[in-house]
Amino acid sequence: MPSTYAILHYHLVFSTKNRRPFIADTWRGRLHAYLGGTVGGLDAFPESVGGVEDHVHLLVGLTPSHRLSDFVRELKKQSSAWVHEEVCEAQFGWQEGYAAFTVSPTAREDVRRYIANQTEHHWRTTFREEIVDLLNRAGLEYDPRYLD
Repeated sequence: MPSTYAILHYHLVFSTKNRRPFIADTWRGRLHAYLGGTVGGLDAFPESVGGVEDHVHLLVGLTPSHRLSDFVRELKKQSSAWVHEEVCEAQFGWQEGYAAFTVSPTAREDVRRYIANQTEHHWRTTFREEIVDLLNRAGLEYDPRYLD
């Protein structure tokens, strides 16, 4: 084959610093739009962005030349600066870590729906319960001390 064809789909999850409920309803949609635009600006493909007051979920398509840790670091850096400048929330920041789950092409629509329904989902599930479930379903070992 003379060309390379690849896209790697990731479900990313990261929370606000100390999981403080910084992301207000009044500007949450703008943040999600900014995150999607930033993903595109980093030469990736934004497929879905959602979340609630203390964390976000993104479904992104990366190319093989992306390095996941660099991509997430830059996404968090640029979006933190945007919140500081546009929303004037000087205390805002993202937690250091993140979760990243690969998504098969056939599961993308389910992940999009999951991300779109975050508000309703969190009426009955805490972030901790959610991330533990995602980690367990992915078969990832984790240290519970680092989930808070």
